[in-house]
Amino acid sequence: MDGKKDWKQLWLKYDRKADAGNGKFFEKVALEGFDAADRVVKSALCELTRGAEGMLGVTPKVQEGTPCTLLLKKATGDPEGYALKEENGQITLEGADEKGLLYGTFHLLRLVSMEKSLAGLQVSLRPDNPLRMYNHWDNMDGSIERGYSGESFFFENDDIVINERTKDYARLMASIGINGVVINNVNVKQAATWLITDRFFDKVARLSEIFADYGIKFFLSLNYAATIELGGLGSADPFDAGVIAWWKAKMQECFAKIPNLGGFLVKADSEGRPGPFTYGRTQADGANMLADAVAPYGGIIIWRCFVYNCMQDWRDYKTDRARAGYDNFIGMDGDYRENVILQIKNGPMDFQIREPVSPLLGGLKKTNQMLEVQVAQEYTGHQIDVCYLIPMFKEVLDFHTFCKEGADTVADVISGRTMGNKNAGIAAVINTGNDANWTGNYLAAANLYGFGRLAFQTSLSAEEILDEWIPMSLSSDPQVVETVKGILLPSRETYEKYTSPLGIGWMVTPHDHYGCSVDGYEYDRWGTYHRADHLGIGVDRSDRGTGYAQQYYEPNASAYNNVETCPEELLLFFHHVPYKYLLKSGKTLIQHIYDSHFEGYDEAEGFARAWEGLEGKVDGEIFANVKERFGMQLYNAREWRDQVNSYFHRLSWIPDERGRRIY
Repeated sequence: MDGKKDWKQLWLKYDRKADAGNGKFFEKVALEGFDAADRVVKSALCELTRGAEGMLGVTPKVQEGTPCTLLLKKATGDPEGYALKEENGQITLEGADEKGLLYGTFHLLRLVSMEKSLAGLQVSLRPDNPLRMYNHWDNMDGSIERGYSGESFFFENDDIVINERTKDYARLMASIGINGVVINNVNVKQAATWLITDRFFDKVARLSEIFADYGIKFFLSLNYAATIELGGLGSADPFDAGVIAWWKAKMQECFAKIPNLGGFLVKADSEGRPGPFTYGRTQADGANMLADAVAPYGGIIIWRCFVYNCMQDWRDYKTDRARAGYDNFIGMDGDYRENVILQIKNGPMDFQIREPVSPLLGGLKKTNQMLEVQVAQEYTGHQIDVCYLIPMFKEVLDFHTFCKEGADTVADVISGRTMGNKNAGIAAVINTGNDANWTGNYLAAANLYGFGRLAFQTSLSAEEILDEWIPMSLSSDPQVVETVKGILLPSRETYEKYTSPLGIGWMVTPHDHYGCSVDGYEYDRWGTYHRADHLGIGVDRSDRGTGYAQQYYEPNASAYNNVETCPEELLLFFHHVPYKYLLKSGKTLIQHIYDSHFEGYDEAEGFARAWEGLEGKVDGEIFANVKERFGMQLYNAREWRDQVNSYFHRLSWIPDERGRRIY
């Protein structure tokens, strides 16, 4: 990236809006209790001016004292919280701190962008999660692991890129309440290992300062074997005195040279990455060694629970990848330092379109936890197929773990309400790249926006988030709003219908994970099986099979264990079921497979037609981009429909009751 401004501003484009009587509130601005020279306050004032000028044609005049039309006042309250109140022609924005002021400013601008009147405004908010983070899987050569929107805008040619886009990225993140960013891939290798050395300290520090302007803590993914690859020690044993001393010295150096450093994200003992298992130590041993090294500087260690090198033999029906996270971590509950957070994927497998909530969430009762979801559409359409993921995230957050009466949802656990802890939160693998529109498909930006808003305010519905995003990003025209909602809200279930049925997952093209390959992973080492034969399909994870269902608290364990009480959307995840098994709909399992795949394709076709009806009502470039993506999606959906239906028809010899063409 050469610094040329060739990217979009997304929901911060600040194009002219209907005034709705709001212009007068931005004319005279006064500060009370805030230092105008503070970096975050300066960002808030800059954003306020930029937004008011662009959307309302008003240039705010920042003055001392009252009377004013917008008072920015420091007040007591929860960290990062804010309150907004309009009374007698004046809006008062009370921020509990500088971040609260910034978030309150973006809240005001959001309402203006939605063309909502500010008259009578009264709102008080604090973030529901202490840590709200995006994880980048960017590599320093410029590639992005599971990236579907171009190359990295942080890295190219094993170097760091810093330009105006970096600042715009920080603005976008702050506007949705993100307060932590990890800039590099969790699979740390080659040049990225050197990010914690003088080779990159200057540029890393500059990046960190840009994020600091917008109240965002800066994090790096760490190579657990850095003592070997950088220090020349020959070991990464967390009990080795030389290893401990090296990390203590390195962390002292990192926190001295990187302002605004929040800590490190670590992936160990998985997919070829080194870790404490190599030395016969536990995950807690490795995490605590690093946590002790960062503790003097207020740093935290975020330790991913993806530690399963599950090199399974496909003939083995007892070993179960789904069990691995729980089996590896539940025995160490309470062994971790207070500044360690375990980052747990939403499901026990790997970001499938449908899988149960990980039993580790809430299963751990004495350990800091944060939820990890994936906004990047690795298994959900690569930002080609439209798939609005916020309804899925809502399902996860609302899931009752039964870990503690009255505070047992996943949202309770990761917010800290269950344990009364502050080191908790939610993270997502991000879907951005250096494409001009950031997310490849313009509609995929709804996931980028929606995750941040949901992380800040988990009570928001998936529809409420779209009611914000669509007017801010596309148009406030009622036809556009309703049409796009009609596409996005059901899109996750549509994608599920034409891909993998009833929680079975996978069946994707190996390695890149886009498109259908029913047996692509069936005889692989990764434990990603559907176990289909001529009589039925599904993995037996009951107490008669792998026993995975027993990792949950009651009543979930019993419900999942019994084929009659298991939620049908997860039926094949937990049970091997005959094709002639009758579902609650009255259909046989095989007929459901046929019907859902035909329905999914038809619904995707309906989305494409609905989008065609918006020509001339949305920006021409946006229209063309999404139209092109729908063409690609329909090809993909047709392949899934025909390959899956043909596979199971040929395997079962059971015809489609409706006599449709199956190959």
